[in-house]
Amino acid sequence: MRKGTKSLAAAISVLLLCSIVATGCGDKISVTKVKIGEVTRSVFYAPEYVALEKGFFKEEGLDVELQTTFGGDKTMTALLSNAVDVALVGSETSIYVYQQGSEDPVINFAQLTQTDGTFLVARQKSGTFAWDQLKDSTFLGQRKGGMPQMAGEFALKKQGIDPHQDLELIQNIEFANIAAAFASGTGEYVQLFEPQASIFEKEGKGHVVASFGVESGHLPYTVFMAKQSFIKKNPETVQKFTNAVQKAQTWVAGHSPEEITDVILPYFKDTDRDIVISAVKRYQEQGTYATDPILDDKEWNNLLDVMDSAGELKNQVAHEAIVDNSFADKAKSSSK
Repeated sequence: MRKGTKSLAAAISVLLLCSIVATGCGDKISVTKVKIGEVTRSVFYAPEYVALEKGFFKEEGLDVELQTTFGGDKTMTALLSNAVDVALVGSETSIYVYQQGSEDPVINFAQLTQTDGTFLVARQKSGTFAWDQLKDSTFLGQRKGGMPQMAGEFALKKQGIDPHQDLELIQNIEFANIAAAFASGTGEYVQLFEPQASIFEKEGKGHVVASFGVESGHLPYTVFMAKQSFIKKNPETVQKFTNAVQKAQTWVAGHSPEEITDVILPYFKDTDRDIVISAVKRYQEQGTYATDPILDDKEWNNLLDVMDSAGELKNQVAHEAIVDNSFADKAKSSSK
């Protein structure tokens, strides 16, 4: 056999061998695509971005496509219409769907944050802050029925303030425009997420004086959820997804705000690194980032109390009705 013929035969043999190996190992290298709709882009969701940037989803064989759906109602619409497979949004939205008598309820399967993520920002800084200072003031709050507003009102009531009687409450401004409204002169106090709160402090437009996350306690504030039909059809995918979330939560818990910032900064290209560090540090210090994906009964019952206080809960919804911790339990156990 001539040299060229031998080389060709060898090449064909290698290709055939590769084909056999690929076929035999197909299940091991298969990748499943999962579409996530996040309710907003926020430092509040740092573990999600860590899972993406550190390759934890890829390690589980998942090709995750992330899109920001801007608002709880829009996020839930995207999930119910199958525009996304998994939603990252407040658990109250799953309760609203359940209360409407859905035949395919939305199930909470992996918790990401466990406190409210907003801070009370005052336009003027005047010595030691006391909650009574809000009385007779103009307070720029969040959208009615959303978790930020409900948790905010819950915190005010704990401090002896009736948000609808003791102050002028503004809650008809779109989420995306709240910071701009305050910056333009509306309100003496505003309820803001990070990194906007830290940006306002740096620019001298406001001062963080209290945390609604600390005041309202542990809540299933932001959770990965999917339709019951999707979970039943794709249990292995949901488990892999939850495993990746647990890996990210463990990583975040073991690293500094600076290290976390350097990983997630590509998602906040228009924000100064120092601002992101400040925001991550605040959330870490108050225990906002859940250290595992489990949504427990105590957190759930606190959520129901918050919704009931806001007049948004029609009936009590049992924890087991729309929470499935089986994936989170397994992910936590396997991470040890």
